[in-house]
Amino acid sequence: MAPLRTDITRTVDADHASKLPYDVVIVGSGIAGAILANELSAKHYKVLILEAGPGSDISQAGFQKYLERFYSATSKDNNSPYARNPNAEMPRSPDIKPLRPGQPNTDAYWVQYGPFVSDSVYSRVLGGTTNHWEAKTIRMLRDDFEMRRKYGQGLDWPIGLDDLMPYYRKAEAEIGVSGDAAAQTALGVEFEKGYVYPMLEMPPSYLDRSVGEGLAGMKASLYGEEIPLTLTTFPQGRNGVPNPAYKPWNQGKLYTPVGAVSLHQTEQGGRCQGNTNCVPICPVQAKYDARKTLVKALNSGRVDVMPQAVASRLKYDATNASVTSVEVKVYGSLDSPEARTIHVRGRVFILAANAVETARLLLSSQTNPSCPSDALIGRNLMDHPYLLAWGLLPKIAGVGRGPVVTSGICNLRNGPFRSRQAAFAVDIHNDGWGWATGAPVSDLVYAVDALNKYGSDLRSAMVSQISRQLLLAFMVEMPPEPGNRVTVDPSYTDAIGNPRPVVSYKLPDYSLAAVEYARKLSRLLFQRLGAEDYTSYDPLDYGYVNYNGQGYSIRGGNHIAGTHIMGTSKSNSVVDSFQKSWNHPNLYLAGAGSMPTIGSSNTTLTIAALCFRTAEAVLKDLAPPTN
Repeated sequence: MAPLRTDITRTVDADHASKLPYDVVIVGSGIAGAILANELSAKHYKVLILEAGPGSDISQAGFQKYLERFYSATSKDNNSPYARNPNAEMPRSPDIKPLRPGQPNTDAYWVQYGPFVSDSVYSRVLGGTTNHWEAKTIRMLRDDFEMRRKYGQGLDWPIGLDDLMPYYRKAEAEIGVSGDAAAQTALGVEFEKGYVYPMLEMPPSYLDRSVGEGLAGMKASLYGEEIPLTLTTFPQGRNGVPNPAYKPWNQGKLYTPVGAVSLHQTEQGGRCQGNTNCVPICPVQAKYDARKTLVKALNSGRVDVMPQAVASRLKYDATNASVTSVEVKVYGSLDSPEARTIHVRGRVFILAANAVETARLLLSSQTNPSCPSDALIGRNLMDHPYLLAWGLLPKIAGVGRGPVVTSGICNLRNGPFRSRQAAFAVDIHNDGWGWATGAPVSDLVYAVDALNKYGSDLRSAMVSQISRQLLLAFMVEMPPEPGNRVTVDPSYTDAIGNPRPVVSYKLPDYSLAAVEYARKLSRLLFQRLGAEDYTSYDPLDYGYVNYNGQGYSIRGGNHIAGTHIMGTSKSNSVVDSFQKSWNHPNLYLAGAGSMPTIGSSNTTLTIAALCFRTAEAVLKDLAPPTN
């Protein structure tokens, strides 16, 4: 196998892009845009990708700059590896402040009106949010696609699990998933008969095994149902050991893991080395990110990337409402708002930014609020609210050996209870209390300032404290609600004059009932494990909510979905089941924004599956390739 060439980024300038008509113009280079570009270019179509961020980061040198910026950053938040870019800003959790009475929260990139303030983020760089994702690749359950019919909650999809099944398999091959299909099957996840993942499961950590042994035989009681609790490894988009049993699903060949994106691409990618900072960045690139797919697309010679190009609005044909061009602001420097406005043309346009940025772009263009489909743009914003609970185990459990999460409790992802409260999954964190309390820095400060520890006593105190920390992260299902939405307001713009997203957001009682139950369950889990419960929620926290007289601090899951949901007609949705706009015959809106519900599985795998399916629809729409 010849090494992949990553020195041919094929970046184009404004003059070139504005003069050359493309077969397909894609906004965004994350997993949705990368997969679509790769699939379409493989069929000899000419593709332009518009990337709001810089375009030099597809080299090892560029990635090294990410690492250096992360290592030197005071705050190790999800976007800390990436330079501040006022021309294409992205949400950053350190910027968020509590909501002020009667005033919007304007300190961060999102303008938030509440009542809930979310700290979910995404990345506007090459490869998108897959640069900092956790890499859990969980398939949705059959019932997740028919929540209204089955449980009277949320919405039903216009397609079902069977429609996505072959595309889930393609997505798992593209990402390179390590996992145990038999263990997932036992939890209700469905596969084709005899299917296995491309690579063997990531082994459970020592912490996982300790927790699993302590919880053996435990059951949860939920609305009269007794549910056994088991610890199961998560399927993950990171390099492990290729599975020999996968050969029948890979043309008789052993799966080859993809290595780091660099000028010296190796034939087989290195395995996960157990770092616990894979959020926000895997230092050895064992974790999948969309640049790995993007490199394949670029090697076709039929894909151009235009970096530092922020899509501002769409232009439409007045007679048939088709998209004629994208207005783009091209800036020359991260330090200057000076930008040139151009228009790029194509025959098919695909918005593949993310659920918030795609909605922002559509709302910045000409829409018709009287049209039911247009009126739904930006609505039904969803995410996975996370409730954190943390305790101190009675003995050393090897905390600090990664990746961040290897196992969890997934027995509460489905069941009759979903007619009354949301489903959820529980992550067992290998990185201690970092997400909850800022550990280990907070532990060091406390040991020195409050306990007056130093020298060998300080080292012993740190080992004893950190190696016993157990963080439980409850990832809660959230249904679509029209009032949760993204809008734009000319009063709020970024450095180059584009509207910032205005977010109005609340947590529904359906999800808060699950939060309440999760906190009760966390106490039982800690009791079973003999762990001291250190969980506390600060009323001054920006994510603090009250429910049934109790307060909880909620974190965003970065699984932002909705805003252009799919459905059966323009009266109930923005796109059809292939993510094609009902109102514009040559426009596709690709990504989690199309999902009518999100269940309790991370969204990236389903995004990938949907985009493989969408690629087939785009190919049917296109005439023969442009010469």
